Amino acid sequence: MAVNSTDTSNTTASALAQASAATAQRTAAAQDQFMTLLVTQLQNQDPLNPMDNAQVTSQLAQLETVNGITQLNTTLQALSGQMDLSQSMQAANLIGKEVLFPGEKVSLGSVTNDGVTTTESTPFGVDVISPAAKVVATIQDATGKVVRTLDLGDQPAGVLQLSWDGKDDAGSTVADGAYTVQVKASDANGGDVSAQALTYGKVASVSYASSGLQMDLGLAGVHSLYDIRKIM
Repeated sequence: MAVNSTDTSNTTASALAQASAATAQRTAAAQDQFMTLLVTQLQNQDPLNPMDNAQVTSQLAQLETVNGITQLNTTLQALSGQMDLSQSMQAANLIGKEVLFPGEKVSLGSVTNDGVTTTESTPFGVDVISPAAKVVATIQDATGKVVRTLDLGDQPAGVLQLSWDGKDDAGSTVADGAYTVQVKASDANGGDVSAQALTYGKVASVSYASSGLQMDLGLAGVHSLYDIRKIM
């Protein structure tokens, strides 16, 4: 199901209009209160010690500063609304795309092409935050037992897209099913380097919520657009 750009536009415009109206209402109320206080102050001032022109000018300047800030906030709200709409339209292009995002799941299954059956895993990956002298990915079964160790050697910072042939370290094909991948990276001195496992999903739809743009990845669940590490 695709994002309805009209609905998104209407929602954004409506929210912006409501925010602007509320801001304008608060500003008008503040102006009325200020003018009432100023007039009252002028009417009740001591004739022998009247309010100095500089004081009046200073208070008017403060009111003008408040008006300027309010106008700036309104402008920023308008820009924010336009950015949200633009992001929503761009996100709609992701529908049907395959992506990698933070997660540990790997699925293994049999695939038949032209009468030939092979075992293949869903794509997965590793996000190496900074250059590492050694990166190792281990694939584990449902009991936590390591069935395959992938030594990826030294790697620069970035996203690695990986696949698994469904075999264990002894070269035997393991059973179809759900597995997990764990990642460990280290520098030349053996110190830990930040690295994260990535799992696979296919974007079924994109929605816009108060928390931002969300992707429906089917069985992989709903995730933020900002979780995407790679589009395949």
